[in-house]
Amino acid sequence: MKVLLLADTHVPRRARDLPDRVWAEVRAADVVVHAGDWVEPGLLDLLEQRARRLVAVFGNNDGAELRRRLPEVARETIGGVRFAVVHETGDAKGRERRCQEMYGDVDVLVFGHSHIPWDTVTPSGLRLLNPGSPTDRRRQPRCTYMTLTAGNGSLDAVTLHRLPLPGEA
Repeated sequence: MKVLLLADTHVPRRARDLPDRVWAEVRAADVVVHAGDWVEPGLLDLLEQRARRLVAVFGNNDGAELRRRLPEVARETIGGVRFAVVHETGDAKGRERRCQEMYGDVDVLVFGHSHIPWDTVTPSGLRLLNPGSPTDRRRQPRCTYMTLTAGNGSLDAVTLHRLPLPGEA
């Protein structure tokens, strides 16, 4: 199964919409995972309409309606791989240990909040993935998102995609 990982979209505050390239990935994905900080429910509505399957959580910048509609933590099995999705995991220092203790019953933890792409594996084998943000790069050189393939209980082709800067082709 092809999976698209997003987080920290901040639509419409940081961008009016997702980049066209990300919408193309939504169309191609079997599952879209969003790790919070939507800001307004409009993008959630669109992804619910357009994604074949959506796994999503709320973030710290999400108001009452998003918190009513989305969980703080989502757990789903995709292609035989056990995923958990959460917005915040705390400081980078000690992240692997904390996440291993809190999410030791899954294979992959997808998170957001920092806008900083992250891909590590804990000593127990838990894979930690943060796709960055496709709309708000903050101090990163590029806006980013991730794709991966999940099947037969394992991950393949985990790829961080860097979007062009405004004015680039």
